Amino acid sequence: MLALFRALKTKGNTPKYGLIYHSSFIGKASAKNKGRISRYLANKCSIASRIDNYSDEPNNVFGTILKKQVEERLQFYDTGASPMKNTEAIKEALALAGQSGSDLVGEEPTKEEDDDEEDDEEDDEEEEKKEKKEKKEKKEKKEKKEKKEKKEKKEKKEKKDKKEKKEKKRKAEDDGEKKKKKKSKN
Repeated sequence: MLALFRALKTKGNTPKYGLIYHSSFIGKASAKNKGRISRYLANKCSIASRIDNYSDEPNNVFGTILKKQVEERLQFYDTGASPMKNTEAIKEALALAGQSGSDLVGEEPTKEEDDDEEDDEEDDEEEEKKEKKEKKEKKEKKEKKEKKEKKEKKEKKEKKDKKEKKEKKRKAEDDGEKKKKKKSKN
């Protein structure tokens, strides 16, 4: 927080992540996924704080389920294993809490869950796009390398052929000069 006010006071760049960046979950993530997991963690923290605020009796069931979701998301970024959906997580938490959940979890998800699932889908789409882009770049790089090697091979062959022609030409000239010397001696 102090970094934000310092940046505003000095009119410098504001911090990118804030306090969430120091979380152990963010530390576990790879460099390219730190932003994604920080947004995901902020989303889960927001949901947990709302549940805590509006619940009648405090318990840690929802917190543990949301933590499990964050861990699964980290695993998803590392291995590609599919994480638990929000509706499944809430139903599991309600079952653990002992509530029926039918009145709380209807057919339509809440706005937060809807936004979270959209973020999940967007992240998955971004991941697929990046993978496709990386594959395409890798393929182009490979083709470029092959083309360069082919060109170098061709130039090397031409250079070798040119060198052989020069040697043959010199040899022919040397042979011609030797014959002329012999004829002039005779």
